[in-house]
Order: sequence, then structure tokens, then C-alpha cells
Amino acid sequence: MNNNDIVGQQTDAKQLLVRRIIAYTVLIFLVIISLLPFYLLLINATRGVSQIGIRWVPDKYLGKNFSNLFSGTTSVAFGNVFKSLINSLIISASASLLSVYFSALTAYAVYVYDFKLRKIADTFILLVMMVPTQASAIGFYRFMGDLGLTDTYIPLIVPAIAAPATYYFMKQYMQSSLPLEIVEASRIDGCGEFKTFNSIVAPILKPAYAVQMIFTFVTNWNNYFTPRLILSEKAKYTVPLVLSAMRNSGPQEKDPGMFNLYIVIAILPVVIVYLCLSKFIIRGIALGSVKG
Repeated sequence: MNNNDIVGQQTDAKQLLVRRIIAYTVLIFLVIISLLPFYLLLINATRGVSQIGIRWVPDKYLGKNFSNLFSGTTSVAFGNVFKSLINSLIISASASLLSVYFSALTAYAVYVYDFKLRKIADTFILLVMMVPTQASAIGFYRFMGDLGLTDTYIPLIVPAIAAPATYYFMKQYMQSSLPLEIVEASRIDGCGEFKTFNSIVAPILKPAYAVQMIFTFVTNWNNYFTPRLILSEKAKYTVPLVLSAMRNSGPQEKDPGMFNLYIVIAILPVVIVYLCLSKFIIRGIALGSVKG
């Protein structure tokens, strides 16, 4: 090896090192920017009643804010803040589980079975995705009123089963990772259709299940419009409704620490769900994408 080759290798190594330093610097900067709002939120949760402005270090009022947040006075004014977390958890978990399972079941039927109206059914389901929720809100509210289901959780859970976006993702995932030969072999072995789906297809769809569970859980957890339309009793309020009641009543000005503490607590379930299922996101999206 001559001197020119050695010099060239050293130059390439230096350039690679510089690129790595720049890349890591940019990534660290982006991470700091992303985490800064959460850090400020945690700091603000420790603030007192009369403290205003941005603070960068924790204060001593966290325990008092926690006590005030779960006091009877707060529950009467804004709805039971602890029960609102339970309400949102019940609605979000139920709607997510049902939506993901039945969307996968629908996608399985359209993907596996070859029937005359298959393309029409697929197109119709995708067209439903184009209809905004607000366009059918009045009719939906009247229909729920006629059924006597207003101020209940049923309108927040059952309609969520029809999720065109989840169906589309599941169908694309099956096209890329579910060979029809597996289903045919299962039928030859004498498995029924539901047993084939639950025992053979469902395990293959675990990454897609995890990805859509995250998306649907967060969507239902953050849903404000439909609960605001259906629920009127404060004891049945969800997290977005309690946050709205607190904000409209001005506690973020009177007691910013309590308001920010409730936001922190409301974020925790979403973070936990994400951390439990996040390892499937990249794998699920990669396998669920359309084959090129």
C-alpha cells in the first residue's frame, strides 16, 4: 500500500467522523427541541397559584397541586378528574380492541374471498373514509337520541368499530405478508374460517395489530367532538371534556400548576401504551406497505 492510499483512507476516515459528529449534533438538537415542551409541562406542574411566566426549575407545590386536583371542589366544578381517566381508558381500550379486530376481520374477508362485489365493497369502505365526522353529527345525535343512547358510552365505542383507515392498513398488510396458500392449506386440514383467522392469521397480523392499537387508542383518547356531542353528565366526562371545562373556567390562570399536572397525568396512559407497543411500529409499517 503506497502513501497516497494511506492518505486517502485517513481523509475518508476524517470525513466520516465529521459527518457523524454533524449528524449526532443535529439529532441531539432535535431531541432537545422535542422534549423541551414536556420538560416545561413537568416543571409547570410544580408551580404555585400566583406564579406566572416560564420557569426552568421545579418548585415545591407538586403535592399541593395533586391534592387540589383530586379534591371534592375540583370534581364538582369540572367533573371527577380521576373518574375521567377511567372513563377515557374504558372507551379508548374498548373502541381500539373492537376496531382493530373487526377491521382485520373485514380486511381478511375482502382479501381472501373472491366474490362479485368485492371491488365495490372495497371502494365503498374507502369512500366512507372521505366523509368527515362533522358532516353526519346532527343525524348521528338524533339517531342516538331516538335509541335512548345519549349520555352513554355505547355511541363512543360501537361506531368506532367501523374504521375504514384501519381496514385499509390491515388489507395492505395482508397483501404483503399473508400468502393465500396458508389459508388454503388450513382449509384442506379442516379448519373453520374463524379458527383459521384467530389461530393462523391473527398471529401473523400482530405487528399490524400493535401499530393500529396505538393509533386508534390515541385517536379515541384525544377525541373531543363526539363525547362533547353525546355526554352531558359530568360524572361521565372524558379527559378532553374535563380539560376543556378547566380551561374555559380559567384554572390555568388561577391555578396553572393544577392544570398542568392534570395534563401530565392525562398523557401518561398514552405514553405507556406507546412504550408497550412501539417496537412493532417500524416492523408493522414496513411489512404493511404496498409491495413495489
